[in-house]
Amino acid sequence: MRKDGIFIAVAVDDQAATDGEFARRLTEACPVDIFAQRDGGGLEIVEQSLDECVLCRLCLDAAAGSHPGAVEVIKLYDDGAPLA
Repeated sequence: MRKDGIFIAVAVDDQAATDGEFARRLTEACPVDIFAQRDGGGLEIVEQSLDECVLCRLCLDAAAGSHPGAVEVIKLYDDGAPLA
């Protein structure tokens, strides 16, 4: 799954997005509420919050524990460079 804002895009591996624990970790980690947990436990990207991203990397760190590389923050203003 991927959602694009004006400045950034967030891509999450579809299989990882169905993991309820993974969704909970991302939802708790993000200080600007880009992620939400669906009623069924899966992950949702909150499109209205995307451009509030402060590039803190907390989502990347939260994903590294169970699904390394499953989250990508893409800087649209920087020719699509990934947040490293």
